Amino acid sequence: MKFLCVAFTALATATAFTTAPASFTTVTTAPALNNVFTDSGVSHRTRRAIVVNDGKANAIRDRITTVNNTKKITSAMKLVAAAKVRRAQDSVMATRPFSETLQSVFGGLINRLGGEAADLPLLTQREVNKVTLVVITGDRGLCGGYNSFMIKKAEARVNELKLQGIESDLILIGKKGATYFKRREIPIRAVYDCTQNPNSKQALAISEEIINSFLSGETDAVELLYTKFLSLIASSPSVRTLVPFSASEISQQGDEVFELTSAGGDFGVNRKELDVAEPQDFPNDMIFEQDPLQIVNSILPLYLNGQILRTLQESVASELAARMQSMQSASDNATDLAKRLSQEYNRARQAAVTQELLEIVSGASALE
Repeated sequence: MKFLCVAFTALATATAFTTAPASFTTVTTAPALNNVFTDSGVSHRTRRAIVVNDGKANAIRDRITTVNNTKKITSAMKLVAAAKVRRAQDSVMATRPFSETLQSVFGGLINRLGGEAADLPLLTQREVNKVTLVVITGDRGLCGGYNSFMIKKAEARVNELKLQGIESDLILIGKKGATYFKRREIPIRAVYDCTQNPNSKQALAISEEIINSFLSGETDAVELLYTKFLSLIASSPSVRTLVPFSASEISQQGDEVFELTSAGGDFGVNRKELDVAEPQDFPNDMIFEQDPLQIVNSILPLYLNGQILRTLQESVASELAARMQSMQSASDNATDLAKRLSQEYNRARQAAVTQELLEIVSGASALE
């Protein structure tokens, strides 16, 4: 009887295990091992790299990919900025013959008129009670300290005039400067955009606003704040007086041009100083169809228009050079960061592989 009870119990237990196959899972690895030993050549050819299923290593790998993609973007932006610098250089060179001819004619007329030219409104010096500042900034960022340097320069000039008891207002060229000064308690006369390719139409609108403000007596002097282009790694915020003009400065001021080079695969700038244009000789017996004073008075707005266009082009070149430098620095930083992350990823991968090996050895030791 006891034997029958034991047999019945064993039969019930076996039935319980066989009727619930989902309760236990059995993995047979023998065929896989046999395939490894029998088809070693095939497995070697189809073998893949070890994939680390560690969360930290996967996060580092994703970050490396992101950094490399960012580096590609910054490198492309640097090349685009370099191409635009060359276009700005060509624009400056294209306007140079007109500026030279205008300076030569103006110098000859001033020599012919002598002291009579001092009576022209745009050449008349008067007591300064209010100054208009023309501030040139950029429309976009990602150009280092280009915009912030010019904004600080403008604020410093406004405070300096305020200490002298002189009022001031602003003509803003560029969205960055306009956005900043609109939140400040400084009067703004006009706002213009600073495009990547300044043209004479844009310069004409600005010069008309300046001349109308000066001739109507709303301002006594106009100063221009712009970024002087020195090199691809250096620029200088500068201030110069636009109106009233100085006859001697117009006729005796030299000029300089820059040329972007790529010698040895590296970008560089060659600057060239240009001599003053020789005054055109007008004989004393020459008869002018119009009064020479009227001719000079008509040349001055053209000269102002040319100067504004030139400073806009130079400011754009400075902005693009600053963007080139910023994107180069960003690319270098991305390279260093990707290198450090690769080292960290390799350490994490080696640690994970070592841990797996230790677990295998420990399991094998436990079975002995």
